[in-house]
Amino acid sequence: MMKQFFVLLRKELLESRRNFKWIWMPIIFILFGITEPLTAFYMPDILDAVGNLPEGAVIEIPPPSSQEVLLAVISQYSTLGVLVIVLGFMGTVAGERKNGSASLVLVKPVSFFSYILSKWAAAIILVGVSYVIGMVASCYYINILFDGIAVSDFIQALLAYGIWLSFIVTLTIFLSSLTSSPGLAAFSTIGLSIFITFFSSMLSSQLKWSPSQITSYVTEILVNGNWSTDLNLTLIITLGIIILIMTATPLLFKRLFS
Repeated sequence: MMKQFFVLLRKELLESRRNFKWIWMPIIFILFGITEPLTAFYMPDILDAVGNLPEGAVIEIPPPSSQEVLLAVISQYSTLGVLVIVLGFMGTVAGERKNGSASLVLVKPVSFFSYILSKWAAAIILVGVSYVIGMVASCYYINILFDGIAVSDFIQALLAYGIWLSFIVTLTIFLSSLTSSPGLAAFSTIGLSIFITFFSSMLSSQLKWSPSQITSYVTEILVNGNWSTDLNLTLIITLGIIILIMTATPLLFKRLFS
């Protein structure tokens, strides 16, 4: 089974390269990462250039802290970044079911577990590399243009928020395996992630362990330099949910496929 997995994983990574995902996805994450620092630093000049203000008027905007800029970057990843992930992988399984590629692979002695897990692992690798490159690029510009961020706080925030993106990737693969419509998979993933975030924010005190609460804990890390004990439980539960979903996905996919 492991040999099948690695063969299929190489196939998925090669296909991502042929589809140029290894080019456009890192570029998008880098753009998200550097846009906020550059915009925050040059905002007074931008307003002065396009603001049509009376002569002699002076724009005074207090510069944001490095932590605020990085949190703005993470906010971009929470909205546009999640959208990019969903659109990039919504057809990972659903698309192959629709065009018949899945049948050509699974008619061979290939386990459903290896098939699904290889797609999930390839997506995690691509998103992880893109995310890390984007965050490092953001930190580089923040350190140049602003006061900089403590390396320990940056690494902790990087790792913690990466678990949330891994959760989004897992949801995308899971919902893509339940349908043959990539559009429906994308709509379901975005809708479910919005519902989880909204419901958790409404009951934040009762749902401290919810995966969507990771973002608020990352804020605490960057603002106060404090790794909350509640974050430990949240990460453990989130990783547990990811494992449960990836265990159930091949079983459900096999039932629906057959």
